Amino acid sequence: MSSAFVHLHVHSEYSILDGACRIPALVEKAERLEMPAVALTDHGSLAGMVELYREARKRGVKPLIGCEAYVADDRLVQSKGYAHLTLLAESNEGHANLIKLCSLGYLEGYYYKPRVDWELLERYSKGLVALSGCLSGRVSRALAEGRPKDARSDLDRLAQIFGRDSTYV
Repeated sequence: MSSAFVHLHVHSEYSILDGACRIPALVEKAERLEMPAVALTDHGSLAGMVELYREARKRGVKPLIGCEAYVADDRLVQSKGYAHLTLLAESNEGHANLIKLCSLGYLEGYYYKPRVDWELLERYSKGLVALSGCLSGRVSRALAEGRPKDARSDLDRLAQIFGRDSTYV
């Protein structure tokens, strides 16, 4: 009997100072626990994508390719302040868009971190699933700070960009 649980927000050794698991061990554990799939959502990077794909395919576990993006209001302005947003590729188009977003974060938005903004998310949202649940995400932060209207506004914005069926809290 396979587990109904799947990790959708996982950091590996490619998330410096935040993740410690090695991808082969992650996939081996998912297989041992009979998880049908496992995601990899490293910070601002797809560096572990190929390794996850190879390891997961060897063990019969579905690899879910993702990234925890750093979202700034304007990627071109060099100022601190960003929120986390977990993105998962749901299709080949989503995979291509995820690669594009990660690349543009480094090429156009880099300021301490590879940042994207709302404009890029709107442009490259097709085929992606957005997870707002990270504690450093805009929705979670607004709720923790007692700002439910801001949380609702941010969640509505994500739903407009990614679609209601592809946006999760």
